[in-house]
Amino acid sequence: MNFRRMVPREEGGGLDNALLRKLELFCSLSADDRTALQQLLEQPHRRVTARYDLIREGERNPFVYFFLDGWAARYKTLADGRRQIISLFLPGDVCDAHSYLLREMDHSIGAITRLRVAAVPHAAYEELVQNNGRLCQAMRWQELVNMAVQREWTLNVGQRTAMERIGHFLCETFYRLEMMGLTQGNSCDFPIVQNDLADISGLTPVHVNRTLQELRRSGLIVLENRRLTLPDRKRLEDATMFTPN
Repeated sequence: MNFRRMVPREEGGGLDNALLRKLELFCSLSADDRTALQQLLEQPHRRVTARYDLIREGERNPFVYFFLDGWAARYKTLADGRRQIISLFLPGDVCDAHSYLLREMDHSIGAITRLRVAAVPHAAYEELVQNNGRLCQAMRWQELVNMAVQREWTLNVGQRTAMERIGHFLCETFYRLEMMGLTQGNSCDFPIVQNDLADISGLTPVHVNRTLQELRRSGLIVLENRRLTLPDRKRLEDATMFTPN
């Protein structure tokens, strides 16, 4: 299921709990930090329909994107239409803080669900982190975590088995949502479809389907109606060599 082109709709903005919750995982923010961040996000928010692109490869990107609601994917495509999803964005994520260094985007970002983002001009973002030490530290910590996740994705595609790839991704996504307060017990919303999982894991959709069935039969996951439940998270972590750190 590929992404399509659209012009994002804009509306008024504000400070969101998911973003604050994530940043304060890395650094305790003062009232002044919160005020500065609030002011940064006061420009209109962009809304993107599910399965449409926020920005495409080849375009120039003058913004840092703060993901406030919805899920999105960073992806690359080949000339024949084959696609690789190379990272996932959830509420509270920030991306492309340094894309102003590029003449044009070397990848695309597409909305998996309905998406709401704050598109912050690079100059405003740079002023924020230069003048607010705690926010600068939080943003740097977030970048380090993102790089660690990216290394796991590379290891997934290069070395892990199909079951380990899919199970590891499910554990990782659940932990990320849990940190944002977006899980309910051992369950969470999971709008990723099998074609997306194929493009994330480097497997065919048929292989993904077989792997999900194996995980279900083993009692490691329940996945239905776009809802994921992990009945025994520790057992799934052990089976897929997932470590929360």
